[in-house]
Amino acid sequence: MVIDQKYIDKFVRVTSRAALATFHLIGKKDKIAADKAAVDSMRSELNQLDINGQIVIGEGELDEAPMLYIGEKIGTKNGPDIDIAVDPLEGTNFAAYNLPGALSVIAIAEKNNLFKAPETYMEKISANVREKGVVDLDYSVKKNIFNLSDYLNKKPEDLTACIMDRPRHNSIIKELNNLKVKIKLITDGDVSGALLVTDKKYNVDIFLGIGGGPEGVLAASALDAYECVFQGRFLFNTDKDKIRAKKMGIKNLKKKYELNEIVSGDSIFCATGITTGDLLNGIVIKDKNFISETLVTHKSSKLKKIIKMQEKI
Repeated sequence: MVIDQKYIDKFVRVTSRAALATFHLIGKKDKIAADKAAVDSMRSELNQLDINGQIVIGEGELDEAPMLYIGEKIGTKNGPDIDIAVDPLEGTNFAAYNLPGALSVIAIAEKNNLFKAPETYMEKISANVREKGVVDLDYSVKKNIFNLSDYLNKKPEDLTACIMDRPRHNSIIKELNNLKVKIKLITDGDVSGALLVTDKKYNVDIFLGIGGGPEGVLAASALDAYECVFQGRFLFNTDKDKIRAKKMGIKNLKKKYELNEIVSGDSIFCATGITTGDLLNGIVIKDKNFISETLVTHKSSKLKKIIKMQEKI
């Protein structure tokens, strides 16, 4: 099944309206309120669509998320069966403290074609390469950098690696420094971090490190349209995590997932900027209109572009 292009504008509206809903809470230092505003808006917009949707990545499980919880049915039920992954407010701290890079994100795919990722950490790597075996989660940092250097015909010191600024990445950062690789540290928002490899204008050659599993699936949906490499491996550190994973059907807890195992078939990805960051400009209010920028991908139509919209509030 191919997802009809008519849904692109509908899902752009979903993320742009969720982004707008958080606008009045930007810089108010209340990330819970900002997240709730985005969730409420996104759920309301989704329920108006003629789809038979199910949340496979959302705000958590039913006992911890009253809305957009994993398994929740969404839409009018009069339409195609689709899986939906959402992060209504990616970068809650960014919005709460008026920092760059807050996004509202959604990905949809055909039924059973979007990986049901548990709420746990994931090792990730992404790069804009077309060949297998250039970068790999199982390689050392040094091998990945040298391979990528050869592939891109660049010296290691001319490469830029994006990684989250976390103590758990100290050894990776130390190795990158030893190799004289330029480092772009991000404090949050690893959906956008993974997507910075998609275009030369962002000047990022590789994204790596440990971040959220659900965010990995969302990023993979967009990277699929760009034909980039992405790999992920979930980290199940507690018995509770392992039990939850097995309930979700994950048998091999140490499996390395290729991109086509995370998202298969057709898909649509939308990310709207809330606060201006590397990837997108944030919401601007002008003369009772709001201006938004949304990165949209649609795999089957090979659509990959930033859509700028102006609508009445």
